[in-house]
Amino acid sequence: MARALAEAGASIVLHASRERAQEAADLIGAECQVRTACVTADLSNATAATQLVNDAEDALGPIDILVNNAGIIRRSPAADYGDAEWDEVIEVNLSSVFRLCRAAGRGMLQRRTGKIINIASLLTFQGGVRVPAYAAAKGGVAQLTKALANEWAGSGVNVNAIAPGYMVTDNTEALRQDPVRYADITARIPAGRWGDPADLAGAVVFLASNAADYVHGHVLVVDGGWMGR
Repeated sequence: MARALAEAGASIVLHASRERAQEAADLIGAECQVRTACVTADLSNATAATQLVNDAEDALGPIDILVNNAGIIRRSPAADYGDAEWDEVIEVNLSSVFRLCRAAGRGMLQRRTGKIINIASLLTFQGGVRVPAYAAAKGGVAQLTKALANEWAGSGVNVNAIAPGYMVTDNTEALRQDPVRYADITARIPAGRWGDPADLAGAVVFLASNAADYVHGHVLVVDGGWMGR
């Protein structure tokens, strides 16, 4: 998504949780001829979101587009799911989304322009298995997206979300290493394959562009047809 926005001409600030993503930022900047920077922030810390926004704006100026893509998964049967696991997932996947929207949104509201794109999930609509905190958080992301859109649409700020289907990412590695589950999931996808992060490029560029100026509170599903089956 960052590369797609850079290819469309946006300056990019990359966020990493612990190690700076300087190499990735430099590569995107060189290939797309845009300004880039990177910041680090541990979003399990309640104070990190405000500092992240401040650091990003110090690096490249006011934030016009915010993509909330940070997320973690902790898998365990619900009856055995620990409080610490629950709290960590909710903190990173939902609470930090609100805090980042709030911190970046203040400036957008003052300027009366801005695009916020939250990353939801198929589990925004479905319960999943052995991921109760993740499902709860992603359901919350959709409702937060709609709540902020209700408040901010009239001030020129678009708040929408993308709900990816099964994607080839680090978060799905455990599923992909299970041959039975991998085959079952693949067979259920009408497109016949798992998504690649590049499949989200068009969606994020659209929602960040003027073409989406009248799109508010929408959750755009990019899932190879999963939800339609």
